[in-house]
Amino acid sequence: MSRRLTGIWLGRRPYGAVLGLQRALHAARARGEGHDVVLLVEHDPVITLGRSARAEHVLTAGAALAAAGIEVFAVERGGDVTLHGPGQLVAYPIVDLCPDRRDVRRYVNDLLEAMRQTVLDHGIAAGTVPGQVGLWVDRARPTSWPGAGAAEARAKVGALGVRIARWVTFHGFALNVSIDLSLYRHIVPCGIREHPVTSLAALTGRAPAVSEVARAAYAHLSARLDAMPSPVVDDPSPAWDPALTPPWFTA
Repeated sequence: MSRRLTGIWLGRRPYGAVLGLQRALHAARARGEGHDVVLLVEHDPVITLGRSARAEHVLTAGAALAAAGIEVFAVERGGDVTLHGPGQLVAYPIVDLCPDRRDVRRYVNDLLEAMRQTVLDHGIAAGTVPGQVGLWVDRARPTSWPGAGAAEARAKVGALGVRIARWVTFHGFALNVSIDLSLYRHIVPCGIREHPVTSLAALTGRAPAVSEVARAAYAHLSARLDAMPSPVVDDPSPAWDPALTPPWFTA
């Protein structure tokens, strides 16, 4: 079954505004309104706490985070503590999995594979690790993924945390493009202390534009979802009225 899908490039936005937009679009899709979309965005620095988050995995006191301009949100996605910031691509698919894709594991694998194909576009080989959701690389050999057991210097390049309610998805994945990796000193990313995070820029020495990576990731995700994607739409709106539906959602 081929589905209609639209990618929306939002540019850099504060987390709270996009969270509100996600929730509104999710509720509308659950009512059968609009069509499937993927929100593509960079966020201002923010720490998010999933449903399995542990307080000790936030390493910096709230007052110090606020002074550093880092917000904190507790959200309904799965997973532990993660961080978003400029230089990181975040993708939020708002997709109705009915009637033919009602399989959570399949959907999660689709997101992981879209990220894997996106980093492969830049010559980076990546893979998964049993029991640790996300996308991993071997910093010792970034062009070859030997598997979790054989990796000499394993590091996480992409994180994933989703929510599926009434078979409509929201939240999604975060791929480190050129994010300031020192921001991660504030948390234990996804509760994993023994392995660091990395980025495309750290692995390749090049910092591609997040907007370009967003378009590539959208194309890969569309293929995984058996979708007929329309071109990515740029939405320059400074804010959204929660009482109004964005025109690209119903057009």
